[in-house]
Amino acid sequence: MIERGAPGVVLKKHGLEAFFETSLTGAALRRDIGRFVAAIGRLSPRARKTRLQWKVIKQENWEHSWKRFIKPRRVGKMFWVTPPWLEAPKFRRRRVITIEPGMAFGTGTHATTRGCLEYLEATAGRFAGEGFSALDVGTGAGILAIALALSGATEILAIDNDPVAIQVARENCAANGVAQKVRVTGARLAAIRRRFDIVVANLTAETIVALAGDLEKKVGAKKFLVLSGILHQKTDGVTRRLAGSFRVLERKRSREWVTLLLQRK
Repeated sequence: MIERGAPGVVLKKHGLEAFFETSLTGAALRRDIGRFVAAIGRLSPRARKTRLQWKVIKQENWEHSWKRFIKPRRVGKMFWVTPPWLEAPKFRRRRVITIEPGMAFGTGTHATTRGCLEYLEATAGRFAGEGFSALDVGTGAGILAIALALSGATEILAIDNDPVAIQVARENCAANGVAQKVRVTGARLAAIRRRFDIVVANLTAETIVALAGDLEKKVGAKKFLVLSGILHQKTDGVTRRLAGSFRVLERKRSREWVTLLLQRK
């Protein structure tokens, strides 16, 4: 199929789809493909007769058509995450986070982001309306930093080593009206010289283990650490590395992903 000019082929359970940049009037192409498929059918005496179908795919504005797959989503009891071109349903007790899906990770749809949002919501409630400080390590699109600001954090530092993520996070913070509370920077975790009430890191198990020493130093006594991006089979390795300084309050699993809520000893 590719040799005959298909720019893309999709393998399926009982067949395949090949796409060609030509119309149904391409008689030579249809004849060649028909012969090829018939020859494959003759390779096995038990092979079923192969069906060959052609259809025209209508032109679409692909630049915008993907947007129909992005819908507002409820997360936890507090948040409603929506793209900027849709208006979230109005709920008195829910806070809306507007996120532009783009080149930075974290739009509220992935299990790890949702797990962090749910634990941040629960942890913020422990401060009973009092202001608290927070650090978002690997902020991506800034959704967790925005959620912290909407949950009562009075000072949030969001860090990332990706310049694109930093720019996207700043834009999203401004769009959600929390730019005054959130400072987005490319600072290294090791260079930060203070402690926070809540630290969240949605990374990978390997990165969390590598940064464990620096993460420990950023969480205040009896304060909280939220971790995600952890494949369930690697959870024990993460908890063992942090066992000396933290106790696990809760853990939740969504398919292969685990999110942890820990408290500093």
